[in-house]
Amino acid sequence: MHLIFATAFGAAYEVNPWMILPFAALLLLIAAGPALLGDWWHHHYPKVSVGLGLLTLSYYFWVLHQPARFWVVAHEYASFIALIGSLFVAAGGIHINVKGESRPLTNVLFLAVGAVIANVLGTTGASMLLIRPWIRMNRYRITAFHIVFFLFIVSNVGGCLTPIGDPPLFLGYLKGVPFWWTLEHCWPAWAVAVGALLTVFYVADCINIRKAPQEVMERQTSQETWRFDGAHNLAFIAVILAAVLYNRSLPLLVPEAIMAAAAAASFFLTPKRVHEANDFSFAPIREVAWLFLGIFATMVPALDYLGMHAAAIGIASPIQFYYATGVLSAFLDNAPTYLAFLSTAMGLHQLSLDSPADVLAVVASSPREILAISLGAVFFGAMTYIGNGPNLMVKSIADHAKVRTPHFFAYIFRFALPILLPLLVLISILFFWPQRT
Repeated sequence: MHLIFATAFGAAYEVNPWMILPFAALLLLIAAGPALLGDWWHHHYPKVSVGLGLLTLSYYFWVLHQPARFWVVAHEYASFIALIGSLFVAAGGIHINVKGESRPLTNVLFLAVGAVIANVLGTTGASMLLIRPWIRMNRYRITAFHIVFFLFIVSNVGGCLTPIGDPPLFLGYLKGVPFWWTLEHCWPAWAVAVGALLTVFYVADCINIRKAPQEVMERQTSQETWRFDGAHNLAFIAVILAAVLYNRSLPLLVPEAIMAAAAAASFFLTPKRVHEANDFSFAPIREVAWLFLGIFATMVPALDYLGMHAAAIGIASPIQFYYATGVLSAFLDNAPTYLAFLSTAMGLHQLSLDSPADVLAVVASSPREILAISLGAVFFGAMTYIGNGPNLMVKSIADHAKVRTPHFFAYIFRFALPILLPLLVLISILFFWPQRT
């Protein structure tokens, strides 16, 4: 069986579905490699990622004769790494000094503020800014669920109110979705999701704090103070976000160059003591860069297959868009998945994704479809470590801080499925049931 895929360049080519296997193999290795292969995986994962990516690249170049498809992918990867890398460096130059041990209510307020900040700095920027103080303020009793709920709230669910919050929403904005549409339509689901997650976290944290040595808790909490160092890096973060916001109006690769320059300036102008206080190193971004290099390359056949068959499998109602976008966003990059289903929604109305006027028309006539695609892409990104860019970075930073984080499958089966999935089902019932187009 082969797939006929019409490219954006006007050509058509056949994609063998067996070429999805390198992507599946890479996901399996990311999931099981650290536990089953140990040091071998730690030392050789870049070679595995690049090797599987080159296999897919070779297929498109030498079998399909479609190099143009991968020039687009290369640009998308460069933009992705430029954004998360520059925010990683700039946020790594900001040290929020915390003394004392945080109480459950303080933790809830911190996560709630993080959910709001995610819509201003993006989930990547907010995650990189807040994960280190989050670890420090809970250092005497931090467990896996502290990291997991940070991922749920700050790195994913919190960022659905503005196009800056998460890459899928930004792509929608570039295609014609009004800037404030997401805030107007997504805030009820955002409030339900964030409120529910904060409530569950508060109960779990109250149980956790009872297990901590009370004499240490009382002594440390009585000394609690906060200090903010490296504030000049907020200016560099603003430059990075401006480059993202005006991406389409700037020449090719200029936004990425601006981000890289801002990151370099941030790194060299930040005092060494601030980086040392943050235990800053490039190891987390290096790991993400290598792994996502393979992910971006190997997922192309999967996305091409989805682009051809999404409409054919009968996706028509908002709740179907919600689950289809969500499930695939958990394992594919949620930005291209969002575009694939937005394109499907446009096709149902015989309109074009490349026309901002057409997109605006569908937004006005069928807002529940766009809402379903938006929430599915953003919320389900928290279901796995590879669902959204910040997830692996947060895990890597926590690992380097000697926090015991759950491995790939433990994250899914101990936390995502029993805690997050019921909430996502509730969201579908509250906002997209009954099924109607």
